[in-house]
Amino acid sequence: MSQTNTTTDAIPHEIERFNIIFRLQHIILFTTFLLLSFTGWGLKYAHEPHGASSILIRMWGGADMAGLIHKIAGVGMLLDFIWHVFYMLYLLATKQTEIKARTTVIPLPKDAFDALQNFKYFLGISNEKPRFGRYTYLQKFDYWAVFWGMVIIGFSGFALAFPMVVSNIIPQFAAGWIWDTFALMHSDEALLAIVFILFIHFYNEHLKSEVFPMNWVWLTGKISTETLKHHHPLEYELMFPDQDKKEKGE
Repeated sequence: MSQTNTTTDAIPHEIERFNIIFRLQHIILFTTFLLLSFTGWGLKYAHEPHGASSILIRMWGGADMAGLIHKIAGVGMLLDFIWHVFYMLYLLATKQTEIKARTTVIPLPKDAFDALQNFKYFLGISNEKPRFGRYTYLQKFDYWAVFWGMVIIGFSGFALAFPMVVSNIIPQFAAGWIWDTFALMHSDEALLAIVFILFIHFYNEHLKSEVFPMNWVWLTGKISTETLKHHHPLEYELMFPDQDKKEKGE
């Protein structure tokens, strides 16, 4: 936690929300994601002689080079995901992080009620905003989407990239249709991921008016306590209980 630039003796001006390990994992994730998106889109429509896909293929130096970059980026993303999972287990094992209702990224029943309350607020049915902990329901969805995406895209992509290896474990009765299924799974889930990242993740984390053109927390790892108090009041109350009582006049 940063203790510099304090607004008071008790409350720092900003806190560290994500340490350097999390930031590196995120940078690797979005870098490989962008490489996979651009090369994958070109490869999917590489048979078309004209259009955007043809431009993308030429940009990467041809289909063979685009395929090689796609494979390297895919393996890199998978290794980054494995690193993240083991790092989270390490933090839990060493008690550097704990599963608490206000700070956990695990979906809870409260998240469903928060989503309902948010819709009521947006529709003008209620004047009260939901009070979030460390993560909102949408941030939790954003986080766990990576896990099912890795299962679907990761396994199908591995199978398509290394068919000789995977063919040894594919049952004979599935040999006639499984490869088309893998290709469909890989392509459609990738398209879903691209659309979600472009229209949901980018807007909520970077393009909102209050943070436009970018939320710098992904790079600095820090968030101001004022932003924390406004967007994640339950976490703020957990971190600074005495200050919260003073502000409430207790």
